[in-house]
Amino acid sequence: MPRYKITIEYDGYGLAGWAKQPGQPTVQGSLEFAAAKVNCATTEVYCAGRTDAGVHAWGQVAHVDFAKELREFNVMQGLNFYLRNRKIIVTSAELVADDFHARFSAQKRHYCYRILNRRARPAIEIGRVWHIIDELNVEKMREAAKLFIGTHDFSSFRSRDCQSKSPIRTLEQLDIEQNGEEIRIYTSSKSFLHHQVRNMVGTLSLVGRGKWEKEAITKAIEAKNRCAGGPTAPADGLYFMRVDY
Repeated sequence: MPRYKITIEYDGYGLAGWAKQPGQPTVQGSLEFAAAKVNCATTEVYCAGRTDAGVHAWGQVAHVDFAKELREFNVMQGLNFYLRNRKIIVTSAELVADDFHARFSAQKRHYCYRILNRRARPAIEIGRVWHIIDELNVEKMREAAKLFIGTHDFSSFRSRDCQSKSPIRTLEQLDIEQNGEEIRIYTSSKSFLHHQVRNMVGTLSLVGRGKWEKEAITKAIEAKNRCAGGPTAPADGLYFMRVDY
């Protein structure tokens, strides 16, 4: 069966996340509905990394098998036709080898977290940024972020519901950029634990507010206990950027 790699953009505000759930609007559920229409048969869609409710994507990747080979453009257009009126769009479709797997073939995943740092609440960006009123010291956050880089046991920064067998991960990037009132945190790794990015961002916010010194992050990592880590940042500001294969 021909296999297609699809790249997807979606606004997670109001969605119940990637994984299909009965009676809930989800990315996977919407894509499988569209794919079944194009394929004229029940069709499963597999992603590079599941996102939680409220999390967005600029470059999520998935794969889908069709009964017959179609033009790549027609796959993209066909899926988007049945996704109309939903906050989900397929930006590209590519015919790939049968052994390609959106999740297991991935070499690196990239995320971005957006913070709006100002007194006034957001109007246009509501549900798409974490609004923090307290002025953040970005330079201190940058220095603290360096402590996360490398291979660590990230038990203190993963969800208690995380199902990964090992808490060991290698973080390759954790960069912080500021443009006026907006702060963006970029991070990359081959894989992340459940809530790892949001927990690291929540912890860095404590440093930015002056509630933690950067040394507290080292202690939290060494503790290997979720209770030692900082708070979980809201889903609103998290974006799945892209996947390297």
